[in-house]
Amino acid sequence: MTCGRDAFIDTITFLYIMANLITCKNLAKSFGAQTLFKNINLMVNGGEKIGVIGPNGSGKSTLLKIICGMEDADAGQVVCQKFVRLSYLAQEDVFLEDKGVAANLMETLAGENLEETAKYNRVDTLVSRAEFPDIEAPVRNLSGGWRKRLSICRAMMLSPDVLVMDEPTNHLDIEGILWLEKMLGGGMAPAAYLLVSHDRHFLENCTNRIIELSAVYPEGTLQINGSYSQFLQEREEFLVGQMQEEERLANKARREIEWLRRGPKARATKAKYRIDEAHKLTGELAEVKARNRSISSVQIDFEATGRKTRKLLEAQGLTKSYGDRVLFSDLDIILSPGSRLGLLGRNGCGKSTLMKIIAGAADRSEVVADAGTVKTADGVKIVTFDQNRTAIDPTVTLRRALAPEGDAVVYCGRSLHVASWAKKFLFRPDQLETPVGQLSGGEQARILIAGLMRQPADILLLDEPTNDLDIASLDVLEASLVEFPGALILVTHDRFLLDRVCQRLLGFGGRNGVSFYADYEQWLEDLAEPAKKEEVKEKNGQKGGKTAEQAKSKNRLSYMDQREYDRIEENITVKESLVVELENMMERPDVVSDPHRLAECWQGLESARAEVERLYHRWDELEEKKGE
Repeated sequence: MTCGRDAFIDTITFLYIMANLITCKNLAKSFGAQTLFKNINLMVNGGEKIGVIGPNGSGKSTLLKIICGMEDADAGQVVCQKFVRLSYLAQEDVFLEDKGVAANLMETLAGENLEETAKYNRVDTLVSRAEFPDIEAPVRNLSGGWRKRLSICRAMMLSPDVLVMDEPTNHLDIEGILWLEKMLGGGMAPAAYLLVSHDRHFLENCTNRIIELSAVYPEGTLQINGSYSQFLQEREEFLVGQMQEEERLANKARREIEWLRRGPKARATKAKYRIDEAHKLTGELAEVKARNRSISSVQIDFEATGRKTRKLLEAQGLTKSYGDRVLFSDLDIILSPGSRLGLLGRNGCGKSTLMKIIAGAADRSEVVADAGTVKTADGVKIVTFDQNRTAIDPTVTLRRALAPEGDAVVYCGRSLHVASWAKKFLFRPDQLETPVGQLSGGEQARILIAGLMRQPADILLLDEPTNDLDIASLDVLEASLVEFPGALILVTHDRFLLDRVCQRLLGFGGRNGVSFYADYEQWLEDLAEPAKKEEVKEKNGQKGGKTAEQAKSKNRLSYMDQREYDRIEENITVKESLVVELENMMERPDVVSDPHRLAECWQGLESARAEVERLYHRWDELEEKKGE
């Protein structure tokens, strides 16, 4: 009897896991005159790992919020199976900033009917899997990547049946993304999950069903069971078929229109239904044409100077440190036309610093290396994409951001009206007077790319250009970078882009500090070695290193300087966290829609960034005094 009862329970559990958990019927949503989607139907079944994709502005995030009951649909309904528990991971990370990691996770379980021991065990399990370096340190000190890990852990704390995630890979470096993939495939994974992501490798590895929201499809979505690569193949077949359908309807409509144009006498003997069918046919053709015309993408094409110089830039023996922390040393880099170098490393390892040193090679206006030389060809033109988007003024209009000097721009030697230029980046004419601060992150990224395209370049330095770009824009960016004849240095966590674009990878943090690697997997394998050595060093009591007395003997700081020096790293971390917090706040809809709050956030962000720069400069000063 026991075996029979266990088998029965297993059967019931299996049926529940495979059951339909959520059903969405005829969902529609608009904001003002803009329709995001209408008549959306989808189901979430147990065991499904669903990736939701679509162009920026198609309503992906809004759809997730409607499913989770955080926003109301204009029409339709969402039906959840009884007792199904949902958990939502938002793009914005909101925590109890003064409390630690463990305390924030415990707060999530405050309303749960669990024994304290069970709560502590659940928190301990997730904290250990997330590999937090210090679970008691205030959350406000965490970097963007660690904050995202905490958000993911918090979303999984309630053991949801369906986990709903909006851009879960945002702020995660490659190691963090691989950690998330492991979590979603492990024993704590939910019965089903639904996620929005533009990371193509992540979609390929972590989904078994893809749903694309787009006006190009008759029902508003294309839903394919299978991996992301299978989806791409079936979508291509669908779009080819739809273009062929347009051609077939156009030929048929042409014949019917010719018949309709004949005189009434010629039509008198014809059946009335044919007249009705002819009008119906022209309507169908108009619908198919409209869908096919909505297949648009950003027109990204970086302009090169056409320079034929064999060697554009040569860096020898580059070294840069902040205090005792060496970012890189004795580094050699040569850039020639066609060179494409990718930079890999954890957040804060020195990738952006290296880019700034190279960016300043032509005019010496940026960060300078502690040692080494950077030589460039005469008149070399270096163009930089800054991940912090400091070039964007949120108060100016889209018109002025795209065309700073008037109502036209010069591109590839010819003048284009700003409306035509905006269309290349999928902006509508009615958006031209919109303040930049009210645009989405993806739209702001396209503005920066538009600015780069107007500048002929020999060397492109792109620091996280993929942030907030949808998959269609990523595909076009990728193709443009492959065709760019100049040299390129790329920092990105998008493994797909690294694989397709870069010929070499320079990785930070390996056993030799900074080295060249064949691919990112080789770099990941190398990362484990220094960690192991550090553990051995700690166990051996720092043998061979400086003693406290030796370090103290070299200290030339005054009492007040020493106090400032002891706290400066912590202060930098706090201010960098504030920068991340304000950047995230400026993406929130309630802030974007309020010009006063948006201006306040922008002023606070500029002040925080200036303070970070000041603290790093002060750190250098104290280090010099300390070593005198």
